[in-house]
Amino acid sequence: MSWLSRIFGKEEEEKAYEFPPMPIKEAVEQAGGSIAAAAAGATSAEEAESGEPIPPERVGLDGKYDQSGLAKRVVRAFDDNPDTNDLETIWVAQLGTKVVLKGTVPTQEDLDRLVSIAEGVEGASEVDTSEVEVSA
Repeated sequence: MSWLSRIFGKEEEEKAYEFPPMPIKEAVEQAGGSIAAAAAGATSAEEAESGEPIPPERVGLDGKYDQSGLAKRVVRAFDDNPDTNDLETIWVAQLGTKVVLKGTVPTQEDLDRLVSIAEGVEGASEVDTSEVEVSA
């Protein structure tokens, strides 16, 4: 099972196949919206639909407003990395531009890999691992 399907549902996994990864500015423009310069833009789907710019952390897989957009893009990055396929005891959330990882990983190397991937996702400002336990 993919990360997207496990954490966000089959619909998000299907959306990820329909909309390939691209810079968020390009994705938003293709979806007919605009990106906010900072996190001070739209704070709800209604505001985003009314033409308000979308903050980078709220851009979904399809380039539209998504409250969990950053978390979903991080999860897609985990799906795209063959070294993270078998880690099924980690969950991903977001608090604004902060990515929050929760759960258990087998080794510190696995956690370091997840953090590195998450930090590389556009819109992520930091990665919180305080709720992750390393089992080895």
